[in-house]
Amino acid sequence: MEVCKKCGLPKDFCVCESISREVQKIVVRVEKRRFKKMVTLVEGINPKDVNIEDVTKKLKERLACGGTGKDAIIELQGDHRKRILPALAAAGFPPESVEVKDND
Repeated sequence: MEVCKKCGLPKDFCVCESISREVQKIVVRVEKRRFKKMVTLVEGINPKDVNIEDVTKKLKERLACGGTGKDAIIELQGDHRKRILPALAAAGFPPESVEVKDND
């Protein structure tokens, strides 16, 4: 049986990742890229505490879009500001810790 190095509990009962999801401050913003394509950027997720690939996969499935997760930033194709809050909540992040920025 494997034991978590952070909390000392068995891997099956480890709550480190769920606790770290609650303390993250996430910022969601939209950028316009080449050829007027919109990209939603999700920033503020610590890749040391949370598996970025898993979160990216869940968001892509939930929002039905393409995207990638690199350098602690998740890039999603399209403008998903209105639908990102429930998707992040389904991925385990509390809605209070998510700030959705409007275009200035």
